Amino acid sequence: MKLSFTDIALRFLFALLLVMLTYNPTGYSYFQWAYSSINNLTPYIVIAGLVLLIGWAVYLKATFSSLGLIGILLSSAFLGCLVWLFIYWGLLSTTNVSAMAWIIEILLAVLLTIGMSWSHVSRRMSGQIDVNEIDEN
Repeated sequence: MKLSFTDIALRFLFALLLVMLTYNPTGYSYFQWAYSSINNLTPYIVIAGLVLLIGWAVYLKATFSSLGLIGILLSSAFLGCLVWLFIYWGLLSTTNVSAMAWIIEILLAVLLTIGMSWSHVSRRMSGQIDVNEIDEN
């Protein structure tokens, strides 16, 4: 299976949606909804939480499977250094908590997208197939 730009963009879009629906600084997220309704839980809150949990499980399993702990640490360090670079250039301020939250959430979605796409990219670059991708016919 070839990985196209559209495939990567869709993975990023779904990762960004997952991260932003879970928590964002606007006040409209699952975290704020569940927190404000903690004394009055409804099936809607629980079902939405389970759907988000399933999404996180899919993305995290794929990320851990394809990158491993070292790959996740290296990718996180690289993305963290990008934040540092933006601060160093004066494009981002550490006192602007909302902007920092948005940047960190976008970079978390980037990390999840890398995790979801890395096996395809690695196979294309090296010509090697992951053991998980071999058909057992």
